Amino acid sequence: MTNGPTRLADLSATRLTAGYAAGEFSPVEATREVLERAETAQAAVNAFTRIDADQALAQAAESAERWRRGAPAGPVDGVPVTVKDLLLTRGAPTLRGSRTVRAEGATWDEDAPAVARLRESGAVFVGKTTTPEFGWKGVTDSPRHGVTGNPYDPGRTSGGSSGGSAAAVALGAGPLSLGTDGGGSVRIPASFCGVFGLKATYGRVPLYPASPFGTLAHVGPMARDAADAALVMDVICGPDWRDWSQSAPEPGSFRAALAGKVAGLRVAYSPSLGWDVPVAPELAAAVRRAVDTLAGLGADVEEIDPGVADPVEAFHTLWFSGAARVVQPLGAADRELLDPGLREVCEQGARYSALDYLAAVDVRMALGRAMGRFHSVYDLLVTPTEPLTAFAAGVEVPPGSGHTRWTGWTPFTYPFNLTQQPAATVPCGVDGDGLPIGVQLVGARHADALVLRAAHALYEAGAAEIPAPRLVRP
Repeated sequence: MTNGPTRLADLSATRLTAGYAAGEFSPVEATREVLERAETAQAAVNAFTRIDADQALAQAAESAERWRRGAPAGPVDGVPVTVKDLLLTRGAPTLRGSRTVRAEGATWDEDAPAVARLRESGAVFVGKTTTPEFGWKGVTDSPRHGVTGNPYDPGRTSGGSSGGSAAAVALGAGPLSLGTDGGGSVRIPASFCGVFGLKATYGRVPLYPASPFGTLAHVGPMARDAADAALVMDVICGPDWRDWSQSAPEPGSFRAALAGKVAGLRVAYSPSLGWDVPVAPELAAAVRRAVDTLAGLGADVEEIDPGVADPVEAFHTLWFSGAARVVQPLGAADRELLDPGLREVCEQGARYSALDYLAAVDVRMALGRAMGRFHSVYDLLVTPTEPLTAFAAGVEVPPGSGHTRWTGWTPFTYPFNLTQQPAATVPCGVDGDGLPIGVQLVGARHADALVLRAAHALYEAGAAEIPAPRLVRP
């Protein structure tokens, strides 16, 4: 049974499993509270496409029996989790935010690799979370499921494309969620919703089916903190033969790597990547404080830019071509059902030639070499996650910004999808409107454990503490 006023829905995954092991409370109790929060999240911000209370409670009861026997199935046994509605989940339709996906008559009998690993480890599946149509943009609204708001202000965007997942974690509808990151679409909503988000090195977490956006698309966790993310990474990075592009297994445990120090790390702090990005002053100051915390922990910090050009045009060529491939099988009637913005980028993507695509690949490879050279000197690159906090919900770009596409306001995230590097966002404060601010930590390819270690150090130092959303404050 629970002791005192502790709300189980507010506990981290690591705290929940410790409590299960000690007999303080059960997975059933935790799941009931999380389901209550899921209903709150749905009513307040439209975070879910599906909540499956009966399934979750049945899985929680099975977990409780395993813990009673002292035989948990794995590190996340009994932990309530949510899954972005782009990832296959056995027994639940994966609708991808699109009216062109027909749920009727389809069989939903397969898990994506990361989902399968969570299921094998005993996770409790609460539901599927919202996404923009096919995950194409950096905010979360879709023709099929509507607009997802921000837990700190439902009239603001949750970011995207994993906006429902980030909102669910922020509101206590499960301490862990799986998302996908194509151009910042784990880090953007994690930053806007005040939670931790990790884009792992490409191939570190197996993905199936292969994304039409190719090797720009990564799977990553959103979590209460870096320790929970390390916990889930130890589970979801297991091999899966369905992804021929997956990396070799991680040689050690991500959780064990958290014990390392940041003293002596060579940290490059770049306020705007050298691109004269107008970063909101409150946001810039919060990121600077996070950098100062790393320095205070013994990191060797230098303010320096990577010295690379903005690769946005190359990113557009690759991303919009992928979008065009997504809708290629659709007939004229189904194309009329698409998000108008998606239809526009698909039309643009279809006009690119193979030579245009290969030229973009050349830009990508040059950027990857440049960042590889940069990380031969610096262990970490630190930037703002975004130059602004959450803006109005239901629009692709901030009103009055002059941007035409979501990439206009996300200059710090999409470059590192091109380079396949691990990158995390850590909450580091709130602005004058009480909206979360994120700091981004970027590592060399395959340095996921180092990124998690540095992020964990910020949590341990208290630099990542921000107020909870008002919807869940006592």
